[in-house]
Amino acid sequence: MGVTTQYETRPAAATKPVRWAADAVATMREGARVRLDYSAQSLWRVDRMIDDLRREETPYAAVETVLRGFGAYAGEVIVRQTGAEWWASGGDHWIRTPDGRLWDPLDEARRCFAGNGSLRLLCRDATGAGHRGDRGR
Repeated sequence: MGVTTQYETRPAAATKPVRWAADAVATMREGARVRLDYSAQSLWRVDRMIDDLRREETPYAAVETVLRGFGAYAGEVIVRQTGAEWWASGGDHWIRTPDGRLWDPLDEARRCFAGNGSLRLLCRDATGAGHRGDRGR
């Protein structure tokens, strides 16, 4: 019992990431005229936008909040597809899928900006979309 009290679970832990994701959706719709619909397919566009920021050599400090929003958005895509829950501890936020695995979409967005991550692939792995043929074996 002592271990679980140091962590927040949904809905308390979801408050900030859900807001960050919604802010990213609104910003992309209003500023870039890109519609994000919380689908796994929309993460292709998010990965491309992050790649564009990297190629333009945008300073990390200038995009830190945007990356946080994109990571939270990817996390919400996974939450909605799998029934995962947001967890928080010490200011960090991650998701736990029903199979017990932990995922850090906020860090994955930063990795994507650094050139070695993909929110689309994170979602695929977290939802098991790439392994459906292996289920039940």
